[in-house]
Parts: sequence; structure tokens; C-alpha cells
Amino acid sequence: MKKILVFMVCLFSMTAGYGQDSMSKAAAPLISGYAGVYYKYNFNENATDNKTSFTRSQNSFELGMLSVKIQHDFGKVSFTGDLGFGKRAEEFSYNDKGTSAAIKQLYIDYTPLPWLKLTAGSFATYIGYESVDANVNKNYSMSYLFTYGPFFHTGLKAEASVGDHTFMLGVFNATDYKYAPPGSKKYIGAQWKLAREESPFSLLLNYLGGTDTAGVRSDQADLVITYRLNKHFNMAYDGSYCRYGGNVPAADWWGSDLYLNAVLSETFSLTLRTEYFNDGYNLRVFTDKERFAGGGNIWSFTLSGNYKLKALMLIPEIRLDRASSPLFTRKGKSVSASPSALVAAVYSF
Repeated sequence: MKKILVFMVCLFSMTAGYGQDSMSKAAAPLISGYAGVYYKYNFNENATDNKTSFTRSQNSFELGMLSVKIQHDFGKVSFTGDLGFGKRAEEFSYNDKGTSAAIKQLYIDYTPLPWLKLTAGSFATYIGYESVDANVNKNYSMSYLFTYGPFFHTGLKAEASVGDHTFMLGVFNATDYKYAPPGSKKYIGAQWKLAREESPFSLLLNYLGGTDTAGVRSDQADLVITYRLNKHFNMAYDGSYCRYGGNVPAADWWGSDLYLNAVLSETFSLTLRTEYFNDGYNLRVFTDKERFAGGGNIWSFTLSGNYKLKALMLIPEIRLDRASSPLFTRKGKSVSASPSALVAAVYSF
């Protein structure tokens, strides 16, 4: 008993000393975020042509999102709370209601060793090239790969760094759920990242797999490659393949995005996104099997400017989506092409 008491006193003393040292070094919380608004016009004169996230509007001034992120570290532990308000945040948290829909991210990091980080909570997906946050994207409208891939994950992940390589392994709730649905199973996620400080090249190889409450198995693999040619030009590639099985017939969808970024001056840049999305099994876009027998595919071209005025970013954008079948609508008639234009303003703080 005496030995146990001595051990407890020693442990408490060590913990108290560590806590006092951490308290003396703790900094004030860091607060950042952005606010975004936009206007969009679809030349087919309807909002239903938009098959991707966050810009489903027509001839309307729209509030995108007010995003506020709070971060704080306490020794080896750090906290991130990321809140979003507006239609963009509601679409991102489409499975949630009430105040939970405003939580974009909420997680705690623990770094027990310099090369190991553990994260628990809800966090934006690691899959793909684009982000829910408009202030970190070059294009304001979203790709099909972002829209039909995962938005976020809730669970536990471990990241280990070995030289230029970083490996991640995670266990998550069903995709895009902050609270696990009754009877649901867990999903497994993994990532391999290769990045060298002196190299213009980086690579991300991602995986997510699991079975939903309906017994449908999905396995998605995603590859992101970035390359910086010089200070004026860089490019990125994002390719995804998702296969379904389990208690349904085998089916899949896949797509590829190519981003060409040209920095023309300190205040202005251009980004061209070219995307091909294949939905041959009527899983995502061509869901009407009677109308689109054998599914279909879409080519999408988006040219966006980024004009920076200190904390303000103006994003003029033109976009053309062309489908293999008459997916879109113009004046009551089905058509294959959907041209649109928008102008967005994003203020970061």
C-alpha cells in the first residue's frame, strides 16, 4: 500500500510539473476563417443543371459560408474547432440537423512522439484535391469527384512520418456521419504521402472502404499528384475509382481531374480545371436508369481567375459541362451542354 502511495505521489508530481510547464508556454487560441458570397448565371436559365456541390442557384446573389476556425495547442495536445454557417455548410453536413450541422470539424490531436500523431474527432476528408473551404480552392465551383466522394470522417486516425513518407491509418463512422447510424459498421481509411521539401513533386495515394447500413460495400482509391514547374506555373492531377458490391451487383464510377495553374502576377492567377466523370452504372449523376440506359459520362471545363486585393479574393469563373446524353434542360427541352458563369468574393481573416 505504501509503495502504491509513493508511486501515486511521484506520478502526480511529474504530471503537475509537466502541466505547469505547459501552462507557462501555452499561447492564446488562434482564430481564423473566411466569408464568401457569389452570383451565378446559368445560360440554360435553370438551377437544376448544376450537378455539383455548393453552387445550385440561378440568377441569384447567394451567401456561401461564414467559416470560423479556433485552434489551440497545449504541449503535445492540440484542439481544432471549425464552424460553418450558410448553405455551403448545410450541404457539407447534409446528414446532420440543428447545431451539429454547423460543425465542419471538431478534433483533438495528440503527438506522443515527434514522428507520430493521433487524431480523434470529426475532420474533413483526406481524399481528393479540393476542399470544402472556398478560400483554399482555385476554382469556386466544385468538381464531380469532390461532390460524389466523401466530405468528412468521424473517428480515430494515426499518422506516422518516416523521412519523406507519411502513412495514415484510420477507423471511421459511416462516411459523412458525425454520429454512427444504428447498426452501422466502421470504415477503414489509409493514406501514403510522399513529399520532399526540395522537390517540386508530391504524391498522395488514398483508400477508403466499408459497408453501409444497407449492406452495400464500397471501396474507393484516389491518387493526387502535384508538380510545380516554376514560380509561375504548377499543375495537379486527381483520379478516383470507386467500386460497389456486397448485397448488390458489382458496379463502379470513376473520374479524372487535371488542374493547370498559371500565376501571372503577385495579385492575379488563372486556373483551368478539366474533368472527366464516368457514371456507367447509374450510381451518381445518371441515376434515372430508364432515361439513361447504360449510364453516361460528363466532360467539364472550368476557367477561374483569382484576383487578390489583400484579404479579399475575387473569383470570376466560366464553366461548361457537356454530357454524353441530354442530362441538362433548356426551356423545357433536354440538352447535352450546360454553360454557366459566376463571380465570387471571398474575404479571409
